[in-house]
Amino acid sequence: MNANKFILTFVLVGAVSLSSCKAQPSAPSIKKELNSKKTKWSERMALTLMMRHPQAFQIDDRTTAKWDYVHGVVLNAIEDLYKTTKNQKYYDYIKGYADALIDENGNIATYEEDKYNIDMIPAANILFRIYEDTKDQRYLKAMQTIRKQLDNHPRTPSGGFWHKKIYPNQMWLDGLYMGQPFYTEYTVKFENGKQLNDVAKQFELIEANDKDPKTGLLYHAWDESKMMPWADKVTGKSPNFWSRALGWYAMALVDVLDYFPKNHPKQKELVGYLNNLAVALEKVQDKKTGLWYQVTDKGGREGNYLEASGSSMFAYALAKGVNKGYLPAKFKKVANHAFDGLTTKLIRVDDDGGITLTQCCQVAGLGGNPYRDGSYEYYVNEKKKDNDPKATGPFILAAIELNR
Repeated sequence: MNANKFILTFVLVGAVSLSSCKAQPSAPSIKKELNSKKTKWSERMALTLMMRHPQAFQIDDRTTAKWDYVHGVVLNAIEDLYKTTKNQKYYDYIKGYADALIDENGNIATYEEDKYNIDMIPAANILFRIYEDTKDQRYLKAMQTIRKQLDNHPRTPSGGFWHKKIYPNQMWLDGLYMGQPFYTEYTVKFENGKQLNDVAKQFELIEANDKDPKTGLLYHAWDESKMMPWADKVTGKSPNFWSRALGWYAMALVDVLDYFPKNHPKQKELVGYLNNLAVALEKVQDKKTGLWYQVTDKGGREGNYLEASGSSMFAYALAKGVNKGYLPAKFKKVANHAFDGLTTKLIRVDDDGGITLTQCCQVAGLGGNPYRDGSYEYYVNEKKKDNDPKATGPFILAAIELNR
């Protein structure tokens, strides 16, 4: 079957499954759990999403199945919930996404390697467990397809993965989360860890070239060619700190460390990066609410707002960092303060019993068409979306790490 026919077939499958889908488990049973005082925040959010999106591919209000990082972010969190609760409905929900996109030969519908978009990698994180549980070769084939992208993915002159083919010589903080956790787990499980130095190199390049020495924060992106209009002509750095980008970076660090052996020469280096970032983030945390602003270091400036996705990501990364022994215990208090802010300031309980996380930036980037200049005004004026998956996934992860 050629690629176009395969994509069409699976898009049609997605449309058919949408028209005939039934909530599994049933909506009434989910509502009962949602209304129980015993249900933790992690499950309340997951159950809300499952009630409103009975098939996992419907996350982000999709009507047809698509291989996309936002699904990977949420389903990775629900996989952690499955590990914690051992509740089969979470596993079935995750596997349903894989089965909606991957055919009997391991081909992934809507995935196009030749676009070299690093955002296309994190949805594959859920396949490790599914393959380990089923030993079904189609999941392994799909992982091998994603792994091959990293072999062929274009790089900057220094060896950093481009964010996308359409963004040449640019490393975005987002991309560290998109590519490195999968790369790390794959190379450890299937390649005897031979690429761990290359994983570490991606963080080393960002730390060396994208960090602000004054605040310890990292800018949204770095253009090694210094050709982009948004890039500083001397450093190549973008002009502002964006909390979600920093959140992607923080989550990337704690997630790749899951698979870095303690005796690996780069492990302490990565732990050091995490500690430095934690110190920098605590300094710019809003002391009253525990949250972080959309433009991280400009809390008092007009138009800025307390943003849910970055705050959830920081809460997760800091809590996990403490739980894993990477960070001092005091950062658990920082994470809990943030989570208190999320649940008291930004969560709304809805008529259907579900919960909605508000003040989520929907999307932000650099360059492109229409052109995004990375200015303060650009970030604070991007659209917001309630329960955006870039916020709900990290919220679930934070709740699990904090046992909330």
